[in-house]
Amino acid sequence: MKTIVITSQKGGSGKTTLAAHLAVEAERGGAGDVWLVDTDKQATLSQWHSRREAETPGKLDVPFALLPKGLQTLAAQNAAYCFIDTPPTISEQSKAVIELADLVLIPARASPADLWAIADTVEIVKQAGKPFLFVVTQAKPQATITAQAVAALSQHGRVAERFIADRVTYAAAMTGGRTAQEIAQKGLAADEIHALWLVIISCFNEKIVSRGVANG
Repeated sequence: MKTIVITSQKGGSGKTTLAAHLAVEAERGGAGDVWLVDTDKQATLSQWHSRREAETPGKLDVPFALLPKGLQTLAAQNAAYCFIDTPPTISEQSKAVIELADLVLIPARASPADLWAIADTVEIVKQAGKPFLFVVTQAKPQATITAQAVAALSQHGRVAERFIADRVTYAAAMTGGRTAQEIAQKGLAADEIHALWLVIISCFNEKIVSRGVANG
């Protein structure tokens, strides 16, 4: 099982939206059983999950102290992926979660405040010796600041080649316990999530089923 931790010191960067959308995309792509963990006291991911009509992805509910054991249980049950959402601050709890990661996703908006907050997050991830990937979120594709953000982030590490644009579709879908690709399978948001998932998979050098076509 691969554990993907989504973390950022800056609130509003889109961590929960990424966790929900990527978990659904992983299952839609045939990855296998996918699970979610919500370690944020605001419990936004948990609220989204409670509104879902679909039974998947699953959600692991365990006390934080038992999270490592819970992940071991999922792995023993042949779960494929577990996405962990984290609070909008870096704490000792966040550091402990990062230690459990096989890959850390660091979402960042193309804004000075987000970029200023990146350094501390990156330092903690590097200290843990974990591979990480930046994901630009709520981006305006043609805006100069988006390109500037990519350039700034790339000085610290790899930036996902596909970013998540600022689209109403994401928020609208989350409100009803769904994801953008479930509402509009061939929409622009669905294409973004699918492309981002392929980038994430490439970090693991695994083969997946890409809308009916095997990719390596």
